[in-house]
Amino acid sequence: MNDLEELFKPYGKDKNPPEVIEEVKSISYWNDAWIRLKQNKLAVIGLFFLIFLIFMSIIGPMLNSFTYYETHLHLKNQKPSANFWFGTDELGRDLFTRIWWGARISLFVGISAAIIDMVIGVCYGAIAGYMGKRVDEVMMRSADILYSLPYLLVVILLMVVMGPGIFTIILAMTITGWINMARIVRAQILQLKEYDFSLAARSLGATRHRTLFKHLIPNTIGSIITTMTLTIPTAIFTEAFLSFLGLGVQAPIASWGTMASDGLSALRYYPWRLFFPAVFISVTMLAFNLVGDGLRDAFDPRLRT
Repeated sequence: MNDLEELFKPYGKDKNPPEVIEEVKSISYWNDAWIRLKQNKLAVIGLFFLIFLIFMSIIGPMLNSFTYYETHLHLKNQKPSANFWFGTDELGRDLFTRIWWGARISLFVGISAAIIDMVIGVCYGAIAGYMGKRVDEVMMRSADILYSLPYLLVVILLMVVMGPGIFTIILAMTITGWINMARIVRAQILQLKEYDFSLAARSLGATRHRTLFKHLIPNTIGSIITTMTLTIPTAIFTEAFLSFLGLGVQAPIASWGTMASDGLSALRYYPWRLFFPAVFISVTMLAFNLVGDGLRDAFDPRLRT
């Protein structure tokens, strides 16, 4: 009897309290990605620079009394000073104003091309991956044929037919630029459509359209955002490259590429004319790539702890 009393002895106050399971607040997918993105210091630095670039592209041209096209021949090739923060070019135009106006052009071209590539690439790749078999084969081989076209040749042909300009550049970049997005989305859809939630949706009578756009594509949003972020610097560099060759935006519109082209001939005597557009092109591309790499790591489920 004493043994039983010892086994079933009531819990006393002199004993240690039982362990308490702490409640942990659940974190959503987006909050978890944002927390891990903030832990990447280089990505945060790149993000702050891009915010600064967008902000200055809006208010920068209004910080002084000069315009991007106004010429002052008696002030040509002035060094950076209190009056001209980035100096002037061969026509006396203020480089500070032209730099931020060129930022508008570059950001508009880069973001517009990325959005168009996303829309076309996501729809094309998702349909190809979901349908599979012969439809997938025909669609992707057609994309491969289109991707094999020489890019510079397409640009030149469009310049001849439509004339040089911003919209011609965007059209030239998006003719084949969406293919990379389509391939990435297709690969994701091929995997996701075999998962249990996709099979359950089809078993419950969901249509192809609903299964694709309500269940599959939303689960590829991480790859889509990452690819889109890495597409923007490519578009910015392409615009600068075409403008440098004289195939992009035409004078007097300010573009980083045209400014770099004009400053190249004066590099020995007036280096600031090439220095500022070259630095902004390089740093902007670096910032977008840092943010893109940070987003790729933040959205990667294999890196979650």
